[in-house]
Amino acid sequence: MTWDLTSYFAEFNGAEMVQFKTAIRADVAALQQSAAGLPTLTAQSANGWEDILLRNEDLSRRMSHLGSYIGCLASSDARNEGYQKEEAELSRTRAELAKVRIELLRACKSADDKVFAAFCARPALAGAHNYLNRLREEARRAMTSEKEILATDLGIDGIQAWGRLYDTVSAKLEFAMDYPDGKRARLPMSQRRSLMDDPDRRMRQAAFEGGNAAWQSVEDTAAAALNAIAGTRLTLNRHRSVDHFLDIALFQAAIGRKTLDAMFEALMANLEIPQRILQLKAKSMARQQVAWFDLGAPLDLPDHGKLSWDKAQATVAQSFSRAYPALGRFFTEQVIGKNWVDWEPRPGKRPGGFCTSSMLSKESRIFMTYNESLGDVLTLAHESGHAYHGAMMRDIRPYARAYPMTLAETASTFGENVLMNGILDDPTVSDSDKARILDIEVGHGAVYLLDIPVRYEFEKSFYEERANGPLSVSRLKELMVQTQRQVLGDVLETGGEDPYFWASKLHFYITGITFYNFPYTFGYLLSRGLYAMFKNEGDSFLPKYEEFLRRAGSDTAENVVRQTIGRDIEKTEFWSEAIQSLEEPLSQLQTLLPKLTIQN
Repeated sequence: MTWDLTSYFAEFNGAEMVQFKTAIRADVAALQQSAAGLPTLTAQSANGWEDILLRNEDLSRRMSHLGSYIGCLASSDARNEGYQKEEAELSRTRAELAKVRIELLRACKSADDKVFAAFCARPALAGAHNYLNRLREEARRAMTSEKEILATDLGIDGIQAWGRLYDTVSAKLEFAMDYPDGKRARLPMSQRRSLMDDPDRRMRQAAFEGGNAAWQSVEDTAAAALNAIAGTRLTLNRHRSVDHFLDIALFQAAIGRKTLDAMFEALMANLEIPQRILQLKAKSMARQQVAWFDLGAPLDLPDHGKLSWDKAQATVAQSFSRAYPALGRFFTEQVIGKNWVDWEPRPGKRPGGFCTSSMLSKESRIFMTYNESLGDVLTLAHESGHAYHGAMMRDIRPYARAYPMTLAETASTFGENVLMNGILDDPTVSDSDKARILDIEVGHGAVYLLDIPVRYEFEKSFYEERANGPLSVSRLKELMVQTQRQVLGDVLETGGEDPYFWASKLHFYITGITFYNFPYTFGYLLSRGLYAMFKNEGDSFLPKYEEFLRRAGSDTAENVVRQTIGRDIEKTEFWSEAIQSLEEPLSQLQTLLPKLTIQN
């Protein structure tokens, strides 16, 4: 591993870590007992419930530390059985702590409104009002405590086990790569993504076909996991009297249906903008249409070369510092200076990338696989945006740090915008490099406005059909192809679909959050809207942006944006402006390309 994890624990399962785990388990058990012995929330029991909440908050802080550490280890070396064992043990501990939350739901469910309001106003709970209000909302649809405890216990070896199975299978999965020069190799699936971003279409196609052959070999396992995860959620929704499966996704995203509908209404009204981006890609390849594996591909521009890890760090540091000095200092002194990134490509790493934080050490770690592409540099900037968000919230109580994914992805994609604009603002950057950055900017637009909606529309249709029983592998493939054609339209060539996208996209198998898709588009467009304000207002915008980050877990997404930035995201106008902001970089790229063709 290339990151330094010693600030978590000196060694894996050493004396310090064992003592830490033992104390957590003992404290969770004691807290369960205390909470179970209390009556529901009344004026007389309020002191007891305040104590439960404060002890629960402390345990949440310590659990974030342990969970972040184990998650780092298990992702970096998925073949290590010791790490897998700890990951399973962590699931059991989390399930025990979740039972305390069940008692909190019981306390809030039937509490008198005046008693609950007075309880929220207690000085010791200052800043926790959003957490308490969400707790009360969740309590209103909760099953009986006995059923919720049973669901939690079954979840360890049920829905969570299916998610862990997928993680293990995907981490160990390898595919045959037939390089255009005739070389053959077996590669871990974690390296497929960067090959699919190669400017050489033959390379992309080989990675696509080799990868899908590998996914076909485990299609039954992937389908069983996907059906089990969705089936469990639908069953629990029925017992909790949840009207629609999206209600849970909206609650987790801290937005209302009006906001989600406004975003997708704006997207569908402006769908021709991302489709024009794909048409430009097709034209550059002397083709009429694109295949799915072309979606995230860069244009084959002059002087394309591999970027060393040292060059990647320097590029992000310079661009951040030029556009946003505080972010640049954070990246240089913390992310790189304290060795927070595991970037090395190697067998056994799980695919994908993430940023994880500990509320105890107040530090973050970034997991990614760096394969020397500019897209990987963007990933570094993206995950560093998450880490910066964590730094902005380091002194905020845990109950106010639980921000939704919709706002979490804003900070990361804002980081990408800072990087790209930092490079573009450099007067020494060549036309070729400017075109490459503009290509990435508009290319991300195509992904966030076409790829992510495909995931959303597929998952929505899948859940609707899953309510009537499990879907077969052939139906999953058919449904994915239909959805890709529906969203991309005529720009997608016949036969160019990806029928195994439901299997290869790990986001469908994340068990802690349902519909892990639309928040990416939400965050992308919100960040574009915020970055447009930054470009217009200059440095005077940054205090508002940083307050937005700090308050991300303190209210609904609508209220946080309205109160800090002053915009209304329930209206299509905000989203349409953000989508239409892609017109400028697309136009700039179209102007530059003929010059580069002549130079070439």
